[in-house]
Amino acid sequence: MDVLRSKVTEVLYAVLPITGIVLLLHLTLSPLDSSLLIRFFIGDLFIIVGLAIFLFGVDIGITPIGQEMGKGIAKTNKVWMVVVAGLILGFFISIAEPDLHILAGQIEAVTSGMVSKLNIVVIVSIGIAALVSLGLVRIVFNVPLYKILFGLYFIILILALFTSPEFLAISFDASGATTGALTVPFILALALGVSVLKRDSKASEKDSFGLVAIASTGAIIAVMVMNIFSGADEISGSLSQVKTASNSIIGPFLQKAPIITGEVLLALLPILILFLVFQKFSFKMTKKTVRKILMGLLFTFVGLVLFLVGVNAGFMDVGSAVGYKIASLDHKAYVVIVAFVLGLVTILAEPAVHVLTHQIEDVTSGYVKRTVVMATLALGVGLAIALSMLRILIPELQLWHYLLPGYAISLAMSYFAPKLFVGIAFDSGGVASGPMTATFILAFVQGAAEAIEGANVLVDGFGMIAMVAMTPIIALQILGFVFKLKSKKGGLEKHAG
Repeated sequence: MDVLRSKVTEVLYAVLPITGIVLLLHLTLSPLDSSLLIRFFIGDLFIIVGLAIFLFGVDIGITPIGQEMGKGIAKTNKVWMVVVAGLILGFFISIAEPDLHILAGQIEAVTSGMVSKLNIVVIVSIGIAALVSLGLVRIVFNVPLYKILFGLYFIILILALFTSPEFLAISFDASGATTGALTVPFILALALGVSVLKRDSKASEKDSFGLVAIASTGAIIAVMVMNIFSGADEISGSLSQVKTASNSIIGPFLQKAPIITGEVLLALLPILILFLVFQKFSFKMTKKTVRKILMGLLFTFVGLVLFLVGVNAGFMDVGSAVGYKIASLDHKAYVVIVAFVLGLVTILAEPAVHVLTHQIEDVTSGYVKRTVVMATLALGVGLAIALSMLRILIPELQLWHYLLPGYAISLAMSYFAPKLFVGIAFDSGGVASGPMTATFILAFVQGAAEAIEGANVLVDGFGMIAMVAMTPIIALQILGFVFKLKSKKGGLEKHAG
């Protein structure tokens, strides 16, 4: 019960700052309809309860499954088993990721169904599966992370030359959205399970990070390849819900609940089946442990349904409306400042960030303080969202103007930064873009894009998650350099060699 209480507290820290900002904006810059505001508060409640139950379920259900599967895969000592397990687990865990469902739903809504939600979810999950597999093989063969990442981003650069602007933004957003509250704990646990059995403890420590970073590139590559082969270049988009928001308070919740329940059930069923198959042939856990994990999966299911209903029926409409109203004001500086503040508060609140920062502190035996990592991430993400807003305001600025130099700097730094920090930095890029970013801030940015003349919701409204995924990579590698300079006498060398 104490654990569940701590999860509620954690989620309250996540949601209340955004609620406070919305209330402040409602009273000052962007007054909202009363029905929309009430729906927002109901959505808030759903999100707080749902996300707390979901995270509790992930802790006692999903994470132990990931660790046991990682150990089971490593014990086989067969590379083909590692490859097959990576493909299967990567696909099914990605299919169940709530952030991916939110993003795919937004893409379907903005393109009026021309790009279907199912297509995005399946294609991204295939990409994630292939790269989780590659990432596990990297751990087995001790291949340096920066070499793998350099190769993958080189492939992305080549594909980007043939990808339309609309899909360039969507592909990088998919990368950030797919590494969320469900995928991150599972992938980190999987990597830890495989790497912990290696005799070289220093290699094991470094290898436990980086799998999230490798997996997230799979989403980018998959969406780009889909675009190149489908030839779907000219897609227009608009955000009709900003102007035609429902006046009903309860209606949207009743309408979304059964659809979302079915989707979540389909998404989590394969994980349950995989667990039962592994339990019969490999795990051989006690009945008490199995009961606990099954209870964890039930909590994950209930929490995920409540969270997604809250997001889709109450939360995102307000994000769009606030973004639209503030961007419609004469002084455009307001929308950039609000974007920066939203970035600061949401990253401090992302559940997956808490998972990662705790793991960083544990793996480095407390040498790298989680508060320092959190502060560095907050500044990086605040800047990312402010820069995304500038891109909407200045038509000449394009997404690749940020991403190309940004990733070039990130990859160049990876050759010189302490290797442990390289893994942490690239993992944090995916982790930073979690439920709050994929919901409220994505809707806020798209609302702003709809309001600003000359902006395209599809080209400019997407791409923000890509920025949020990139800036922490640079910020944390800079932090790595700082720690390296501070510890020349040997403190960090032990951890980061």
